[in-house]
Amino acid sequence: MARTVGRIHDRCVTDSATVGDFHTEPFWHAKYRRLVRSSFATVPLYRELWALRGGGEPGAVGGITVDEAVRKLGDLVPLAGGDEGLNPLRGFGSVLRLVRRLSAGAFVAVLETGGGEPDELPRRVRCRVVDPRAIATEAEPALVEITEALRRNKTVLLVGADRDLTTLAEAMPHDAAARLDRVPARGIGELDGGRSGVIRDPALGYLGALGGCGRWHLDWQRVYARRTDAGLAFTLLRQRSPRLVDVLVPGGRHMDLAPCPVHRTPVLL
Repeated sequence: MARTVGRIHDRCVTDSATVGDFHTEPFWHAKYRRLVRSSFATVPLYRELWALRGGGEPGAVGGITVDEAVRKLGDLVPLAGGDEGLNPLRGFGSVLRLVRRLSAGAFVAVLETGGGEPDELPRRVRCRVVDPRAIATEAEPALVEITEALRRNKTVLLVGADRDLTTLAEAMPHDAAARLDRVPARGIGELDGGRSGVIRDPALGYLGALGGCGRWHLDWQRVYARRTDAGLAFTLLRQRSPRLVDVLVPGGRHMDLAPCPVHRTPVLL
């Protein structure tokens, strides 16, 4: 088993090294390699994939669709145990830092219908998770809090799908809505050339953001991506359980990776 894992792991390294010269970044590449070894040695679903597929190409062996991952979350828990649930707000705090430098006292509302809590938030920044389905009247607690923050001249940042941002803004007085700083959340297959945005997947969480250079940057210290025949496969580098390695998401087949010519870190094209 260990010899087989080693052979396929080496193929993964060779495959990934062809993507671009940002793969020479030792932290990013080495952490992915360690996670691959650990996952295929200790996670039931990946152990089964290795056995059934018998050392095929990296994309065929390691890659699973996000739908399959969601259906088999119990089999993505390492043998030593761990969490089985997904947090759709995973990575929100770190991606937020890629979007804005927020001063102390800033208020952030993330419009999210799923459960979970945002992690790694900047210090002294207030954050509320708002279910967009609950926004009906100006008496909604989140709207009251947003209005109060604006009255005190605090920065108010809204993050969410376009339709949810519009719904919340329409529920507020016009003068207050005009002062909101809105950041749309896009899926991998929805990236466009807007002025601001974050990359979000319902299962993997927040993966990156549109940088000031106009390119969609991965949160590369927490998210790894590589090409496969089935499209881009994403790995959560810091999530211990459930273990999500080489996950294929909708829209990934039509995306590519490249080094940002300004920052020399990975961007999605």
